[in-house]
Amino acid sequence: MHQLALALHRDGFQVTGSDDAIHDPARTALLQTGMLPDKVGWFPEKITTDLDAVVLGMHAKGDNPELQRAQELGVPVYSFPEYVYQVAKGKLRVAIAGSHGKTTITSMIMHVLQKAGKPFDYLVGAKLEGFAQSVQLSDAPVMLLEGDEYPASVLEKRPKIFFYHPQITLLSGIAWDHINVFPTYENYVSQFQTYLQNLDAGTTLVYNADDAEVVRVIADSGTHLKAIPYTMPQYRYEDGKALLKTDSGTEIPLAVFGRHNLLNLMGAKAICETLGVAADDFYEAIRDFGGASKRLEKAFETDRIIAFRDFAHAPSKLKATLDAVREAYPNRKLIALFELHTYSSLNQDFLEQYAGSMNAADEALVYFSSHALQLKRLEPLQPETVHAGFSRPDLKVFDEVGALQQQVAQLVAEATEPVCLLLMSSGTFEGTDWKSVVVNPA
Repeated sequence: MHQLALALHRDGFQVTGSDDAIHDPARTALLQTGMLPDKVGWFPEKITTDLDAVVLGMHAKGDNPELQRAQELGVPVYSFPEYVYQVAKGKLRVAIAGSHGKTTITSMIMHVLQKAGKPFDYLVGAKLEGFAQSVQLSDAPVMLLEGDEYPASVLEKRPKIFFYHPQITLLSGIAWDHINVFPTYENYVSQFQTYLQNLDAGTTLVYNADDAEVVRVIADSGTHLKAIPYTMPQYRYEDGKALLKTDSGTEIPLAVFGRHNLLNLMGAKAICETLGVAADDFYEAIRDFGGASKRLEKAFETDRIIAFRDFAHAPSKLKATLDAVREAYPNRKLIALFELHTYSSLNQDFLEQYAGSMNAADEALVYFSSHALQLKRLEPLQPETVHAGFSRPDLKVFDEVGALQQQVAQLVAEATEPVCLLLMSSGTFEGTDWKSVVVNPA
């Protein structure tokens, strides 16, 4: 929301906003542009008929006093994706959908289009090197949209992706997530079926043909679309670096690694080709793509430790990330930490979905915070329940961050081989500085 506000501000709009809490990086960015509210909270007196529109964040409640005032006065109220569509409806819209890989695929396309000199607007869910912001609005003819299946707002509870009406879209994969919104797997999958059904006939659909559920959903709901498949490319590793075999048979080194990232790369390539980027130009441009923030992002490296951060939180993402690191670094001791932080991961009814997801690690550790459970108004969890969900007898479970830090420091110190430390969370492990923990312990 703050990135949309900044983009509109750069475009010459008068933008104000309210929230009950504003944290960094939003706080600093809004302060620097003079857009930070004087006070946090809700002030219905700010809502007048002089406003052209109100954009409603997904976390605002139905009884929000500013929302209620806007409705009383008849001021147009848009959810985030509804408003973005209003801005982008005159453009060629490219939407990236699916349970996983959306941010990486979107970022790869942005990286290549920028190098190709093609003007485009974008909406992406992470910070990306070479781009000052994550939302850009201009007079560019194309808009690239990372679309997710989470509800748009309290007033419009359909998935955000429903509102972009793209002429080109990509479906990366389907694996159950967001249990707090989609209580059954069938209900979750039906969102993608509806999404495809509502696309105009002839819409270009790039899809992951290696995902059996994607293939099934397209056969059921996407026969009216122009379908373009992509699959896993040929590759090999040399000294921890992935070498990708191109269409012409030559090999190119990549800055990213992992089967899931190479599959994402092929999806990005198919989209770029639909936008007029030749295959050879794509391969040349993608060589130095270093990944999006917290997507197998290198956190630090020493003579004996290499550490990566990753946003992985759903079971399929967790497994793909671990498998990628294991494949790239087969001779290192792999110590994997996972923080239960999302509604789904902290729900004891969902935990069994994680069975086997951390098996690739030499040492597997899971952490959860009672405070996070309270904030999300979820039932308390017991370490024994978490342990059972992962179906790994030697899994170590912690609900106190100090004990977790002590255990990780000990495992690293006792390792007789080089270590790969993998930190997986949509949170921060309570703000832990892991380099200090394992490199310079007190």
